[in-house]
Amino acid sequence: MLFINLFLNLWRCTIINDLMINEQIRDKEIRLVGEEGEQLGIMSSKDALKLAKEANLDLVKIAPTAKPPVCKIIDYGKYRYELARKEKEAKKKQKVTDVKEIRLSPNIDDNDLLTKANQARKFITKGDKVKVALRFRGREMAHMGSSKQILDDFFSKLEDIAIVEKPAKLEGRSMIMFLTEKR
Repeated sequence: MLFINLFLNLWRCTIINDLMINEQIRDKEIRLVGEEGEQLGIMSSKDALKLAKEANLDLVKIAPTAKPPVCKIIDYGKYRYELARKEKEAKKKQKVTDVKEIRLSPNIDDNDLLTKANQARKFITKGDKVKVALRFRGREMAHMGSSKQILDDFFSKLEDIAIVEKPAKLEGRSMIMFLTEKR
């Protein structure tokens, strides 16, 4: 039983997410907020800790940068759970856009280009960005200037649903262009 009590006390005194709780709060004076959110005024941290222990709750430093720091009497486990739940809800509402890559070569045929354009069309309608990379190998490097027309032709097949986010630019052995959905 003694071991469990010791373990619980150590657990209650740990810093999680940079919040100080119970005995970790070393400030002389703190502004205390009660369980129901009522202002209990400015007092010493020892008195506030005594009030928290009487209520079988934790003293948590909510705003450490305030003058004096703001502490609240709450159930720390429940508080952490609520924060995690709010964070999870915020993640659900986020829209994550992926960048899909379509690779082309300078000697691509018209039907192959149409197939790649249809593939890019699927990605764009799902809401993803499309990175179109025209890769050059060996002697193809000598004819880079005329190859920009392939990327322009590719874009013309998608003009009705897409816009060019970043125009075609040469990076190393590839010419890269980014397409996104029209708004």
